[in-house]
Amino acid sequence: MTADAGRGTDHALVVDTAYGPVRGIDDGTVKFWKGVRYAAAPVGELRWRAPEPPPRWTEPLDATRVGPVCPQPTDPKIPIDLGAPQGDDCLTLNVWASSDTAAGAAKPVMVWIHGGAYILGSSAQPLYHGRALASAGEAIIVTVNYRLGALGFLDLSSLDDQFATNIGIRDVLFALQWVRDNIAAFGGDPGRVTVFGESAGGGIVTTLLASPPAAGLFGAAIAQSSPATSVYDRERGSRVAEQFLDALGMRTDEAHGLASVPIAAVNAAAKRVFDAVPASTPGTLAFAPIIDGDVVPAHPVKLAREGRTHPVPLLIGTNRHEAALFRWMKSPLMPITPQAIRDMFATIAAEQPALQLPSEAQIRATYRGRPKIIGMRVARDIGFRMPSIWFAEGHRDVAPVYLYRFDFATPMLRLLRLGAAHATELPYVWGNLVAGPKDPTFKLGGLKAGRVVSARMRTRWLNFAVDAAPAGRPGDPQWRPYRADERSTLVIDAEDRLVEDLDADVRTAWGDQVLSFR
Repeated sequence: MTADAGRGTDHALVVDTAYGPVRGIDDGTVKFWKGVRYAAAPVGELRWRAPEPPPRWTEPLDATRVGPVCPQPTDPKIPIDLGAPQGDDCLTLNVWASSDTAAGAAKPVMVWIHGGAYILGSSAQPLYHGRALASAGEAIIVTVNYRLGALGFLDLSSLDDQFATNIGIRDVLFALQWVRDNIAAFGGDPGRVTVFGESAGGGIVTTLLASPPAAGLFGAAIAQSSPATSVYDRERGSRVAEQFLDALGMRTDEAHGLASVPIAAVNAAAKRVFDAVPASTPGTLAFAPIIDGDVVPAHPVKLAREGRTHPVPLLIGTNRHEAALFRWMKSPLMPITPQAIRDMFATIAAEQPALQLPSEAQIRATYRGRPKIIGMRVARDIGFRMPSIWFAEGHRDVAPVYLYRFDFATPMLRLLRLGAAHATELPYVWGNLVAGPKDPTFKLGGLKAGRVVSARMRTRWLNFAVDAAPAGRPGDPQWRPYRADERSTLVIDAEDRLVEDLDADVRTAWGDQVLSFR
């Protein structure tokens, strides 16, 4: 309940939460509360354990600035503006609402899970500033920090039972419980929560859809560029844990001492393992959700195909040129060269001999063009497009599914041969199109068209949060659910268009194979 509900420029707002009061700001357009602690700082013995409630407080805490971002290795090849310094006390979230939102308004809630290959990123990134999305007044916007890399997705449970599994996902679940218990005081409806995320965040969304502890915590989901099949078994998780300890110069019987290892050493070891794993097993991640029989009972795509995901409406899709960003960054995460594709196929065949992978003749028939173009298209489909389609094909039997492909690209992105690359849809979803004076995206034009695309996407995303139907503006195509008889797909470009069975050729090439690595 708000203690001060007045409006006006930079007017302070105090809201009581289950752990204590927090003071935010009303700037006359939106209200916001930043750096709100939803769990205790994961330090000392809590470092590799499930999140726990924070200590209670009685005086209003300042919630006008974002809190520390989760510790993570930095990479000069990936110049991300994290929005705040790194720090241990990172399990916080941010809330935005339009200024006319009152406590008890019961507005839909959208909870954002950021991406970053499960090792990078934060809720404080300027890209995810919620002002534009919240100012429409349709929904409350929440962005969440969760533990990353070795701190969030290293499976140490085989070495010592003091370590929890899937810690990063447990953090998100804990944050969703906080939303359930507290969001009404900020004007949200805990019974109308949409969880949405991109890349690794999209992977967490598809994983939550198959996670028993997530039942009842959200009523709709949006998965943008989800690596839905990048979920591994305990054996592989144990091997990565041994690599991590080796990078630290520790024996497996010394794992109990990990809580006291300096965070700089943890990040350095995580970076070494993160770089080494895709080099030895192309197309795989070092840190990702692990099948633990608890939070993740089985491969999420397999559970979707068996009709065992939570029956909530799903909006899911990918970008047309997903792999272009990884080529541009020279990242080993996504195999693009012909030899890397062959190595990846060889690894899949060795570890999953029952699968019938496409032959080289099928690949050439489906993916026409120069070898590098073929490699990028294969990488796009094996990494993102086909996992999303496989998930959609299963989940549509339990709830409505809306499939999209994002095709819009500015002249500059086309000139750079990026096109609609991985993550390029994000500024349009958030309405944050220009990321500072050095942002080259619109240097050759396209901003006017981009603003129209952004307005359409925000309308559809917000309408989906309101009533689970992604309606557009007047005159926009009606987005029909993805059903077996027509497989409707919305192509998002300078103008939206609805296409039946857009992916017929790649579905034929890959069939019903569901790829996963051990």
